Amino acid sequence: MDSQVFVHLFHILIVGALFLYVGIYRDKIFSNLFTVLYYLGIIIILYHIYKSYIYSKSGKSIWVNIIHILIIGPLLIIIGYNKEKTSRKFFEILLMLGFSSICYHLYYLFKK
Repeated sequence: MDSQVFVHLFHILIVGALFLYVGIYRDKIFSNLFTVLYYLGIIIILYHIYKSYIYSKSGKSIWVNIIHILIIGPLLIIIGYNKEKTSRKFFEILLMLGFSSICYHLYYLFKK
């Protein structure tokens, strides 16, 4: 299987589903998931800093990495840190990102 197909399926089935679940159920999710989101945010930021460095050295575009570094990672950290006390707006943003992730990756999966 092509690595891009795997990336699209991962974002559709895992990332999109997780974001929708957390965005919909908000403070009703099990409390350990907040810890997972916190550390996942840190991992996403570090991973995409590394990828943006590698891509920029080879002349590739880093716009997707910047979105992960500046928006997605910090959002997961905020939700994970504040847990049930997280403001509704952050859950709404995560819900929008879940829909966006699914639609964006479905589009490129079927475009192949």
